[in-house]
Amino acid sequence: MRWAILSDVHGNLEAFQAVIEDLRAERAEKVAFLGDVVGYGADPNACIALLEGLTDWVIAGNHDYGAVGLTNIDIFNPLARSAILWTREELSEENQAYLRRLLLSRKDGSATFVHATPNQPEEWYYLFDFPEAEEAFLSLSGDLAFVGHSHRPLVLTKAGSEGVEVMNPEETNLKPGVRYIINVGSVGQSRDGHPEAAYGLYDDDAKKFHLKRVPYDVEKAQKKILRAGLPSFLAQRLSRGI
Repeated sequence: MRWAILSDVHGNLEAFQAVIEDLRAERAEKVAFLGDVVGYGADPNACIALLEGLTDWVIAGNHDYGAVGLTNIDIFNPLARSAILWTREELSEENQAYLRRLLLSRKDGSATFVHATPNQPEEWYYLFDFPEAEEAFLSLSGDLAFVGHSHRPLVLTKAGSEGVEVMNPEETNLKPGVRYIINVGSVGQSRDGHPEAAYGLYDDDAKKFHLKRVPYDVEKAQKKILRAGLPSFLAQRLSRGI
């Protein structure tokens, strides 16, 4: 099975369209989306429409739940909270209902698909350091998890009782006896210094993961954010990948 795994579109229609166009050449047999189709960007309804037409393997993200009152947005930073409140007003009733139906995680064989972490996905923890990663591996049933949430591509590995190690996310060959947590980055708001949209390709037969980066019309997405009256930093950060 060849998977395309996407996460964190965040209302960025231009980035999402570019990734979907790129997918056509990849011939993925299944597409999974790991959450946050809305938030930050200016096209929440259009992005949901694209997602519904792309796949039904969709996981809820904190911005998705926040936009429909299913998670507490008081813990969001001021920019994120402002964007979520704007998004609430923009979403159609149909799309609000769609976001409310989304699950927090799904499994396929030994692989877990989740927005934040395998442990307590509803708490929206980030995997930035080794203690957090150790805890995530302890709760991981199976040998593989795909996550998003931080907008930073990352491959974490753990072999037996050994400590957690970090691998290059660009190209990874998965080895027997090693467990993996793979962050596929962000389609709509990269934060690893690359302005391109990012998503992952995973070949379950060959046990290979590949991170793809796709250029898109950043300037057009920025202008939409500004026209919508959203915080200007949300537009500025797109061209810097921060």
